[in-house]
Amino acid sequence: MKAQIGDKVLVTTDNFFIAPDGKQYRAVFGILHSIETAEDTLGIRPNGRSSNWYMQVGRLSLAGCQVHYVLRTDGVHSGPVTETPLGSGEWSEQERGTQIYLAD
Repeated sequence: MKAQIGDKVLVTTDNFFIAPDGKQYRAVFGILHSIETAEDTLGIRPNGRSSNWYMQVGRLSLAGCQVHYVLRTDGVHSGPVTETPLGSGEWSEQERGTQIYLAD
């Protein structure tokens, strides 16, 4: 089923973005408030090289050209993440902060 306005969604992006807290993230979680044209979101009509639509998730607007996946979900893991770096030849675990911005 597709995500609808009012659903809680996890949206992954093609690139890192800087959220209002000043940190970089690769995904955003929150309530899907709207999907609108760039002109409705920005108040201007962008040229052909810019995104022509935006998605409002919580208090964050994402350019449509950056949206990779959209998942409906009631929650996400927002704590530290343990990962194993690849290519080092040695097995080790490292802890890092989440890459999911909580937008609500």
